Amino acid sequence: MTVKISIIGLGQIGASIGLALANHKDQVSTLGYDGSSEVTRKAQKMGAVEETGHNLAAAVKGADVVVLALPMDQVYETLKAIAQEVREDGLVVDTAPVKQVVAAWVKELLPPRRHYVGLTPALNPLVLDETGTGIESARADLFQNGLVAVTAPQGTEGEAYKLAANFVTLLGADPYFADLAEVDGIMATIHSLPALAAAALTETIIGQPGWDDIRKLAGRRFVSAMRPLDLEESAAVTEAAQLNRVNTVRVLDDFIARLKSLRDEIDGEKKKSLQARFERIMSGRAKWLRARAVGEWQSTGSQKQEIPTLSDFWMQQVGLGKLLDQQKKKKEEE
Repeated sequence: MTVKISIIGLGQIGASIGLALANHKDQVSTLGYDGSSEVTRKAQKMGAVEETGHNLAAAVKGADVVVLALPMDQVYETLKAIAQEVREDGLVVDTAPVKQVVAAWVKELLPPRRHYVGLTPALNPLVLDETGTGIESARADLFQNGLVAVTAPQGTEGEAYKLAANFVTLLGADPYFADLAEVDGIMATIHSLPALAAAALTETIIGQPGWDDIRKLAGRRFVSAMRPLDLEESAAVTEAAQLNRVNTVRVLDDFIARLKSLRDEIDGEKKKSLQARFERIMSGRAKWLRARAVGEWQSTGSQKQEIPTLSDFWMQQVGLGKLLDQQKKKKEEE
C-alpha cells in the first residue's frame, strides 16, 4: 500500500519534492496543486506529480501527508481552506521559514487528531549559487546530500515524527531533529536577515541624491548584493520578518552593531585591525563553504555537534532525556 502525498505549491521546492518522490512510486503516490493552473499542468507534464487537484479541498482529501510548499504569506489562508479536508491522523508538513506560528495556526484551524511537523531544508550544495525559485528551477536532486530540520510541537506523536523522517530520506536528505524555537531563531539569521540587509543596502544606494549618476556605474557587486531580494515576493519577506519579530529584531540589532563597529574602525583609521577582521571573516566564510560543499554536518567551527537520532530527540521531547541525566548525576554523587 502506497502513502498518498498531496503537494500544495509547485514552485522550485514543491515541484522538486515531487520529482524526488517520483523515484519511489512503489512507496508513494503524489497529487499536486498550485494557485496557477498553468504551473499545475507543467508540474504534471514534467513528472513532478502523478495527479492534479482542481481546488485545494479536492487536492488534500484522503491524503496521508499534505505538503505545504508555500511562501509565508500564503500559509494561513491555505490551512484555513483545507482544514476540514485533512483526514484524521493525517500529517501536515510545511517548508515555511517560521515554525512556531504555523504550529499555532494548525492547532487553531485543524480539527483534533491532525498532526503537524515542520521541515526546513538545507539544499544540495550544487544549487547554492542558483537564484531561480520557480518550477523551471525544480530538480529531482535539489535535496540530495542536504539536511532537513524536522521539528514539531511538544506532545506530537512519535509516529508523526517517524513518517516525517521517512519522507525526508525519500527526498535524499538527512533529517535533523530540532525544536520550533531553535529553528525560528536560525531562520531569522539565515533567511530574513539577508533579505532585510539587501533591502537596506538597495534603499540606501537608490535613495542617494546622486542615484541618476550612480546607476550608470552600478555593476556586478551591487547586483550580487541585491540578489536575496530575488528569492521571495515582498509580501513573503514582510510576513516572515513580522511573524518572527522577536528573533528578527534580535539579529537586526546584532547586524547594526557590527556595521557600527566597522564604521568606527574605518573612521578611526584602524587599518591593521580592519584588515585582520576582513581576513577572519573571509577565512570563516571559505571554511563554511568547503564544509557545506561536502555535507560536513558534524563540525561547526571549534564546537562539535552530533546530529541527534530520532530516539534521542524523542527522549528529549518527552522529558526522558532530562530525567535520565538527573538519575546519572545522582548516582555519580553517591
